[in-house]
Amino acid sequence: MTVSLAAIGLGQLGMHELGVYDRMPDVEIVAGADIDSASRETFAGEYAVPTYVEYEEMLAEHADELDAVNIVTPHTLHYDQAMSCLKKDLHVFLEKPLTTDVNDAQTLVSTAAEYDRTLVVGYQRHYHPAYQKIKEIVDDGRLGDIHAVNCYMGQDWIRKFTDAWRTRPTLSGGGQLYDSGSHLLDTLLWTTGTTPISVGATMDYQDHEVDVNSALLLQLERDGLPVTASLVVTADGVEDPSTYEGLVIWGSDGRLTYNRDVLTVTERGDDSVEIPIQGETDFLTLLDRKLTDFIEAVRNDHPPSVPGSYGLTVVALTEAAYKAHESQSMVEIQSILPSQVSH
Repeated sequence: MTVSLAAIGLGQLGMHELGVYDRMPDVEIVAGADIDSASRETFAGEYAVPTYVEYEEMLAEHADELDAVNIVTPHTLHYDQAMSCLKKDLHVFLEKPLTTDVNDAQTLVSTAAEYDRTLVVGYQRHYHPAYQKIKEIVDDGRLGDIHAVNCYMGQDWIRKFTDAWRTRPTLSGGGQLYDSGSHLLDTLLWTTGTTPISVGATMDYQDHEVDVNSALLLQLERDGLPVTASLVVTADGVEDPSTYEGLVIWGSDGRLTYNRDVLTVTERGDDSVEIPIQGETDFLTLLDRKLTDFIEAVRNDHPPSVPGSYGLTVVALTEAAYKAHESQSMVEIQSILPSQVSH
C-alpha cells in the first residue's frame, strides 16, 4: 500500500520529517503548506509537488488523493489543523503536544474514533532504547511495587527562543512545561505505567510571558497503588543543544537511576549495577522510528505506539498543573476532563 502524505508546517523539523518519509518505500509526498515563504521555497526546491500558503486550500485541492497528513506547527494551531484533516477522512501525525486545551484534545480523540482514523502524537522517547529498557525493568517487577519517582529536565531554552513563537502564549499555549516539559511528563507516565490522579505546582515566569521554571508534586497510581512523584523543569539551564535530564524510580525491591545515558539499578541489599543501553539514540534514528510507527499504523500493521488518547492524558495533566499553580492548590485530573471521559 502506498501512503500518500501531505505536510502542514515546512520548517526545520517539518523538513527533517519529510526527508524521513521520502526515504520510506511506498510513501508519496503529495503537497505541503506553510505561511512562511522561505519555508515554502525550501520545500519547493526539494519536492516537485504543489505548495500552499493556507492548509485549507491544500486540503480542498488534494484531500481526495491523500491518506495522511504530517503536522509540525505551533501548539495552539494543532486543534483546527488536525480537525480539518480528520474531517477529510485523513490519518494525522501531530508533533507534541496534542493540543493546549483538554476539551479540544478530547474532541480530536473522539473525532478520530468516529472517522476510524489514526491519530498519533510525536513523543519520541517511546522509541528510545534507554526509556524502553526502563519501562521493561519496571514492568518486569525487578523494582517491586513502584512507590516514588523523581524526574527533572534543564535546557538553555528561554534565551534561545526569546523572539520565537515558542515564547508567545497565543501560539505556544505556555512555556517550557508545554514545550520540552511535555516530553518529561510523557516519560514519567509511560515508563512507570502510572495514571495521574492529582497535581500541585509552582511556576516562575522570570518576567517573561511564559513559564520558565516549574515544580510539580504529583499523586499517581499504578495497579491500584499510590505513587508519589516530583518533577522539575527549567528553561534557564546551561545545556544547548543537549538536554540535562534525569529520572529516579523507587520501588519496594530496588531503585532505578537514569542520567546522561547511564542507567543503574540497585536492588535491596545489593550493589548498583549499570545496565547497558543497546541501540542508536541519535535524533534522526528516533525520528525515523516514530514516523515509521505512524506509517505502519496507517497501513493497519499494528496499533500506534502513542495514540491520541495517550496525548489527551498528558494534556490533561499539563492543564491541571497550570490550574494548580494559579489556585495554589492540588487539582484532581478528573475535575478538568470533559464529562464524556470522566469516570
